[in-house]
Amino acid sequence: MQKFYLSIIVLSFNTKELLRECLASLKKNIRSDLSSEIIVVDNASSDSSAEMVKEEFKEVILIANKTNVGYTNGNNMAIRQAKGRYVLFLNADTCVHAKTLETMVSFMDEHKDAGAATCRVELPNGKLDDSCHRGFPTPWRAFCHFSGLSRIFPKSRIFAGYSLGWKDLSAIHEIDSCSGAFMIVRREAGEEISWWDEDFFWYGDDLDFCYRLKEKKWKVYFVPTVKILHYKGVSGGIKSISQHLTRATKETRLRVTKARFEAMKIFYHKHYTGKYPKFITWLVRQGINLKLFFTLKNLK
Repeated sequence: MQKFYLSIIVLSFNTKELLRECLASLKKNIRSDLSSEIIVVDNASSDSSAEMVKEEFKEVILIANKTNVGYTNGNNMAIRQAKGRYVLFLNADTCVHAKTLETMVSFMDEHKDAGAATCRVELPNGKLDDSCHRGFPTPWRAFCHFSGLSRIFPKSRIFAGYSLGWKDLSAIHEIDSCSGAFMIVRREAGEEISWWDEDFFWYGDDLDFCYRLKEKKWKVYFVPTVKILHYKGVSGGIKSISQHLTRATKETRLRVTKARFEAMKIFYHKHYTGKYPKFITWLVRQGINLKLFFTLKNLK
């Protein structure tokens, strides 16, 4: 069985044109001496994404699901076929820049303590996608984020823990969590935590993944010397920055919104129940339910 240095896994759901752009950027920017494979998992897209991959990217391994099995389940399906020493989880609504892949592979080679790492994930407006540079959402950090305190004091260690806002974004450093939009993982580390927790369907899975890596004493790094472009949220349709690109139906947006808030509950229950007083747990749950209520009310 042929072994690869890098396995690239791309989840696809109704992002045909962006998926084409993503795969073209990979084809253009994978250095010839970097042994690699690309696996696309299509979660029952209705826009002929799977057919496009078959016709235009014959070198890509395609897993075409008949139903939308979710992000974590889809990634785990691909993992069972992947042969890379490192596994890169990459969103379909991204474009990879020159030198990004070989730089990240070299970084992992040089930092044996790295269980996972990310590059600078940049939005179309040039700003950092804050999901790629996260602190774990403790009750206090989540309160500061959703109350707006973190925006008032963006560099404060006390109030900006949700985004680790005091850290130098131009320098390589350790973070709590990166985004599944671009996450390169050492196979040994992924296997140690049994890869993705399929209780998470959409959102929250990357935080959980990194939290479990940290529990096993692996580190997660932010490497801003290279970057990718992330259109962000095109499949789900709930992000304002990609509203002009998404084809998500109201049903999909509703499902994604509910899954997002359910992920908050799952993460808290799994990692924080028992670490905080019952009263705090009650407040957190009420806060999540209240936020969900108003978000659904404003869903268009």
